[in-house]
Amino acid sequence: MSKTNKKQALGRGLSALLQDSKNDIKSASVKNADQVIGNVIDLELNQIEVNPFQPRTQFNDEALKQLAFSIKELGIIQPITVRKINSNQYQLVSGERRFRAAKLIGLSSVPAFVRLANDQESLEMALVENIQRQDLDPIEIALSYQRLIEEIKLTQEALSERVGKKRSTITNYLRLLNLDPIIQTGMRDGFLTMGHGRALLALDERDDQITVYERIITGELSVRKTEAIVKGLKEGTSKKITHKPLFIQEGIEDFENYFNSKVSISYKQDGKGIIQIPFDSQQDFSRMKKLLNREK
Repeated sequence: MSKTNKKQALGRGLSALLQDSKNDIKSASVKNADQVIGNVIDLELNQIEVNPFQPRTQFNDEALKQLAFSIKELGIIQPITVRKINSNQYQLVSGERRFRAAKLIGLSSVPAFVRLANDQESLEMALVENIQRQDLDPIEIALSYQRLIEEIKLTQEALSERVGKKRSTITNYLRLLNLDPIIQTGMRDGFLTMGHGRALLALDERDDQITVYERIITGELSVRKTEAIVKGLKEGTSKKITHKPLFIQEGIEDFENYFNSKVSISYKQDGKGIIQIPFDSQQDFSRMKKLLNREK
């Protein structure tokens, strides 16, 4: 048999193995599993479903379009990772941005690295691989750590070993989840850094956290200046935080009642300001959008 025919025969064998409903491989202990693990195959997009355990909830549209353009020009250089869940169906473990970008430009298939995992293993793989990404915001990382601890039942020591981070680093990320949700949203949107967030954690009152947070945005305060303000408030040496004008204080309640959500309004002395309305999910965002459309 020639090398070409041998390669084709092996390819047909692998395809048959992957699609054989009588031999639905879901565990590394199953017979012939070693022939599937580690293989990269070309999968139809309609055979792949998104991972319900995906820790990432936000995808930047512009960045996605740029990735789609790159894939159109150069192809998918790094295969996505999937797990086999049924006879001819797979689930994403990692690579959802590549998957979405491929759909965006109308590709029918993508190269996929096949792994085997039960639901818990899939969640752990998705979380750990997601944490290694360079473009995650601090809150996404903190939420991933939290899920590994709560859902996979990892201790902070075990988590430290699994992700290759110091335990103190993990603790610092987890503490960010104690910040007011508005501040967490601001951090996810890039209005302040993890350093700012850690400084704000020293304030016990969430109202003080929010007020300093607004000063960070309007005054473009550095982390060092933020730490100085927080220290002054703790020691009683800083001037009392200036309250917002009456029209803003009255307006916040109207906004919160209308959107049924906590609203943050930052105000500058020149009369300009920023209104932030956080949402919890795509459904919550759609709800608010309908409220606005109703006014047209």
